[in-house]
Amino acid sequence: MSTANDANCAGAAVSAPKKKQRIGTSSGLPSTLAVIDLSDESLTKRPRKPPLLRRTASHSLSHFSPSSASADFNDQSTADVVLGLLFDRQSSSFDCVDDFSESSSIASPEIQIYLHSRVLHRSKYFAALLSDRWQQKSDATSSMDEENGPKILSITHLIPASNDSMNDYLTVLKLLYSDDLLFSIDNLSTALDLLPIALELLFEDCVRACVRFIEAVPWSEDDEKRILSLIPLLSEEESKELLARLSPLKNDSSEEMLHGLILSAIHSHSNMAFAKAFVAKLLRDFSSRETARKVLDAAFDKSLRVVKQSLEEYSSPDFRGSHDETEAIQRLNLHTAVTNLKHVLWLVERMIELRVADSAVKAWSEQASLTADLRRAFLDDLWRAFFPGLPSVVLRCTCRLANAVVTGNILAARQVRMKLVRDWLPVLIICKERVSIMGSNSMSLYVELEEIFLRIISTLPISDAQELLQQCLSFSTRNIDDCPHLIDAFTTWFRRANRPPQADLCE
Repeated sequence: MSTANDANCAGAAVSAPKKKQRIGTSSGLPSTLAVIDLSDESLTKRPRKPPLLRRTASHSLSHFSPSSASADFNDQSTADVVLGLLFDRQSSSFDCVDDFSESSSIASPEIQIYLHSRVLHRSKYFAALLSDRWQQKSDATSSMDEENGPKILSITHLIPASNDSMNDYLTVLKLLYSDDLLFSIDNLSTALDLLPIALELLFEDCVRACVRFIEAVPWSEDDEKRILSLIPLLSEEESKELLARLSPLKNDSSEEMLHGLILSAIHSHSNMAFAKAFVAKLLRDFSSRETARKVLDAAFDKSLRVVKQSLEEYSSPDFRGSHDETEAIQRLNLHTAVTNLKHVLWLVERMIELRVADSAVKAWSEQASLTADLRRAFLDDLWRAFFPGLPSVVLRCTCRLANAVVTGNILAARQVRMKLVRDWLPVLIICKERVSIMGSNSMSLYVELEEIFLRIISTLPISDAQELLQQCLSFSTRNIDDCPHLIDAFTTWFRRANRPPQADLCE
């Protein structure tokens, strides 16, 4: 059924010397125009408007073999199609064209190429233009003219008016004559430039060649942006491998990657210090707080479980054997505990840096059995000979977490603060009394942790603080002036305790 627009176009065709029709491409591709010159003034009916062409992901339209063709690209002597490539300066599109005057937005073709219909059938777009469905049957079958010889079909095609667009279109047209498309695509930029044109012309062999090249080479960030813009134009099968590189199949890919990197850095990597530093940077740069919390909590829990199990087996051995066998097993337990305590320390530092140490502080405050095993271990001499750094690692972990609490980095509940001091204060005391750790750094670690514990005690109710401060007498020194932190803590407590009871203050 003809529309009013069809009638107007057909009427204009009567007075026009040549019948022309413009075919627009899909909206997702560059604006193009095809004008077919059938060189026949006797036509009075407008050609039927072609149906919308759709791409399929299967095979190209024809099984053309360029190597067996006798045609050459741009060979005027054998060509039966003249294609004019024209810059679309206004990027406009119309359903039909009645006449093109000098004032029209469509000027003379920028370049003319002599082509062959047999070759052009590799492109579904050109195959449709050359089919009987788009041309009057009498013209399409009339290949010879007694006076003028072979009939030549003229087509004008609009291309985007941009840098290199002409060269890119010419390259794709040349590839219609090639049986080795991949050989002609030698870099990613070429593949990305040619792919939109191959998609526009429905040149399936070229599309596959471009996609295959793109999939096989590395991409820059700018390349990825171009590829993402082309993905919607590809079939599911064509885009599957590209999408696998551009977006994850599930939402927790980053979480899994970071978790694997953490475990690799602290357990498997030979150059552990450098690996840990690199993973720490990745955690800062590429993880959300929630993702960092999940992966660090999981790694912390795993390492802490190993520490607890190893120290429990060391403190309460349930095996029998010779002295040498017993010592070897005990050394192994201590080695495992020290190694995983170092992992815990690194994880704690990352948690505090990212302000996600809430769960770690709570877990550390609930280690009554672990602190009991540590106190028993420090009464033994085996760790002194083989792992003298054990007390230092334990106190550093405690110091980092307790300092995060007292500085407000982690807002811990009152019960958590109280249990943190109550369980770990005895470990600090036994280390200071029985463990001789040489060096000023160790002594400063003792004093630092003492000050932190006293500051946490100052945040507790008077009754809780009273219980804990009585255990801090060991912080005192031979010279009272050398322990100002202890004096300040008791001064604060007595100042508060000497105030009137709460009932009197409320009256």
